[in-house]
Amino acid sequence: MARQFIQSGSRWEELAGYSRAVVDGEWILVSGTVGQDFTTGEFPAGAQAQCERALDTIEAALAQAGARLDDVVRVRVYVPDRSDVVAVSEVLRRRFGTHRPANTTVCCPLAVEEAKVELEVSARRSS
Repeated sequence: MARQFIQSGSRWEELAGYSRAVVDGEWILVSGTVGQDFTTGEFPAGAQAQCERALDTIEAALAQAGARLDDVVRVRVYVPDRSDVVAVSEVLRRRFGTHRPANTTVCCPLAVEEAKVELEVSARRSS
């Protein structure tokens, strides 16, 4: 099976020459995704709203790969401001529901100044 490369229309993908997601067999690897509306270029106010937007982008990429958020096995969370960790975690808990992927959260600066959160996921399509 050939690899599938999924784009979201983000200017960052074009700038850095990467794909939003790469499908390799049953695995879907989704690149770090900030909470930007890639159509308008706008960032929602606050880490919670940006986390929602990032998950929407990730969910759309997974759908193009024939997968869902329930197929996510690992999420990596990058948050510049430690005080936003709880707000971001609440969004992840709600959106993933009873499905609980492995999670690593790192507090660090992000490449995009307006970004308050960046998410990266690995998923495996169900047979």
